[in-house]
Amino acid sequence: MVYIPKRSVSHILIFKKGRENMLTTLCYLEKDNKYLMLHRNKKEIDINKGKWLGVGGKLENGETPEECLRREVREETGYELRNFKFRGIVTFIFEKFGKEIAEYMHLFSAKNVAGEPIECNEGVFEWVYKNKVYDLSLWEGDKIFLKLLENRSDFFSLKLVYDSDEKLIEVLLDGKEVRR
Repeated sequence: MVYIPKRSVSHILIFKKGRENMLTTLCYLEKDNKYLMLHRNKKEIDINKGKWLGVGGKLENGETPEECLRREVREETGYELRNFKFRGIVTFIFEKFGKEIAEYMHLFSAKNVAGEPIECNEGVFEWVYKNKVYDLSLWEGDKIFLKLLENRSDFFSLKLVYDSDEKLIEVLLDGKEVRR
């Protein structure tokens, strides 16, 4: 049985007793061989504090991943997506505040945006050359799917399992274990 809570926390689903499941999106906006990266440095309580990420967020009740992506990009950046490509599903398994979480992230890339940038309440945006992105403070798993975005054009499924110390302990790509 699937339980969908009220709209304010609709991104959380309960499939397995004791585990929360989150539905999210993430997009890497591209321009002039750069990605638009968000340095998460404004919220005190933030699992991504200090990390650099693409643009995205949690699905609201009844939203498709594409609707969520457009809304999140508009709300966080001020940009409107003109076109984008659904690149893959990334499943994160991790522990947060003593609870096991499974996050199902819909991963996109986009090359055509319109509008003027706005200030974001989660951090600071910067256009970063693609070859310099790996010098930033990234999650270990983010480096893996960024390389997949660069090297693959087909849709992929990636599973990233982190231990309670935020160390990446397991990687599966298209259902097969990846040796690191």
